[in-house]
Amino acid sequence: MASTNDIRPGQTLDIDGTLFTILQYQHVKPGKGKAFVRTKLRNLTTGGVVDKTFRADEQVELAVLDKREMQFLYSDDAGLVFMDQESYEQVHLDPEILGDSGKFLKDGTVVMVPTHEGRPVGAEMPITIELEITQTEPGAKGDRVSGALKPATVETGAVVQVPLFLEQGEKIKIDTRTGEYISRA
Repeated sequence: MASTNDIRPGQTLDIDGTLFTILQYQHVKPGKGKAFVRTKLRNLTTGGVVDKTFRADEQVELAVLDKREMQFLYSDDAGLVFMDQESYEQVHLDPEILGDSGKFLKDGTVVMVPTHEGRPVGAEMPITIELEITQTEPGAKGDRVSGALKPATVETGAVVQVPLFLEQGEKIKIDTRTGEYISRA
């Protein structure tokens, strides 16, 4: 148990048997009345985001998560198959657990998988990933307008907006959180 005055973003709470990650935390002391804590929580099971208000100094249950590095092996009918880097145990995860960043998942990618009581409750892609451009329109000579973008398909099948000077076969870095082009690799 922990006090709501001690919790911080990134921690995981166990509220009535459901796990929530704290996204935002704000301690509010109104001029009149008692202080309270306003939080924004993400449900680790459904992925939904909820606002929850606690009394100041209320006791909440902190969930202990064991984060493990797991390597993506392949995708099948049961979902995504990951292998634990230490025990070589294989785990099936629902593709929706990665959200939008799952479209950048390629064979061999290492992700962090938090587990609670031996059960995977999420997956965190690396912040940046290097992928090869498999299809894009060639840039026209002299077409070097600053800031202009064109669509490019990368090796995972995802479409990313890239600068005009990039060609097919080049490797690029992509931010998996936003899906935006960062730089050449």
